Amino acid sequence: MGERLWADYRDFISRDLSKYEIVYLYVDGVAERLRPGQRREPVLAAWGFTAQGKRILLHLMAGSKEDHETVSAFFQDMRARGLGDPLLVVSDGAGGIIKAIESCFPRSERQRCLAHRMRNLAAKLPEDVWPEFKARAKASYEAPSRAIARDLARGLVADYEADYPSAVACFMDDFEACIAHLRTPITHRRATRTTNLLERLFVEERRRLKIIPNAWGEKAVLKLMFAAMIRASERWRAIKITDFERRQMAALREELDKEYEARNGLLKEASTEQAQTNLSSNNRN
Repeated sequence: MGERLWADYRDFISRDLSKYEIVYLYVDGVAERLRPGQRREPVLAAWGFTAQGKRILLHLMAGSKEDHETVSAFFQDMRARGLGDPLLVVSDGAGGIIKAIESCFPRSERQRCLAHRMRNLAAKLPEDVWPEFKARAKASYEAPSRAIARDLARGLVADYEADYPSAVACFMDDFEACIAHLRTPITHRRATRTTNLLERLFVEERRRLKIIPNAWGEKAVLKLMFAAMIRASERWRAIKITDFERRQMAALREELDKEYEARNGLLKEASTEQAQTNLSSNNRN
């Protein structure tokens, strides 16, 4: 069974991904002791929602650390197997992951995991202050639009910055990435603002490792995690995508492509080339 599971894992990490049109991509990592006597090392996992609303487990890989190079290699492996540009890529705030997302998926919006962010905020405030601050931060992060979210954020900053500067700095750090999910259809926002699903799986995986002492070692840990995630993925629920939401997603894709082209000067270059073509045509006439 063990060798069959390993063969299944090897097939899984080499399969063609071009058949999946991933619109929302999620990446998370957990530190595990892959080698006896050594420090914990990250195991990266990725999954996503397809354009039909189905959840798909995409990748699972051990890495030496969550730095830009390691995570980029993780993403590029999926790219090489046919993964396209999602609308949204969701992750925690690890610097290496953020940098890798921005370099490997420049046409995608990046969403900061709000579960991670809320835990960070809670650690920076007194217990008696946290409930109201939490409610106001949540109202901002889950506002009807990004414009309203920014207005609510300004009010929070004005009321709390003098007494709790570190909490406010944390709240405003990477704020636009915290509200990126507000660009998606309303019915998708709850599913696109955290990486909690993977965290819950990792908790179960850790529990299993504690009661299976012989599971240590990179191969054994990967097999155990792969088996747990495959079992869980069979129970994953899809999200509903209506025709109206498909039109919203198509409009967002167009917006993101235009933003990418504007950032890279492609729109200006295209306009210049078109003007030169028109001038040449007029000269010939």
